[in-house]
Amino acid sequence: MEYLKVSSKSSPASVAGAIAGMVKDGVPVNIQSVGAGAVNQAIKAIAIARGFLIPTGVDISCAPTFADIDIAGESRTAIRIAVYVHRLAPQAANPSSADDAVEIA
Repeated sequence: MEYLKVSSKSSPASVAGAIAGMVKDGVPVNIQSVGAGAVNQAIKAIAIARGFLIPTGVDISCAPTFADIDIAGESRTAIRIAVYVHRLAPQAANPSSADDAVEIA
């Protein structure tokens, strides 16, 4: 399995673009991050990608797991994030009844 590797210096907007592109191409998205800063950037990227995708009728969610990995001969704990794709049902152009409307005072 291949992973998008996100570091604390990764641009969330750039990673979000990669995530959205992979989702649109039907490619499975899995992210790997080591360290709190890297996980922070990865989560921000997922949130941004979700904003890119929802207007196209696609939503995403994610699930984190721990993984022990080897970096330069040193054992480290990584967070791996699987991204799941959900197709959204088309919304009706007009609400069917006034009961669906929410009034804000």
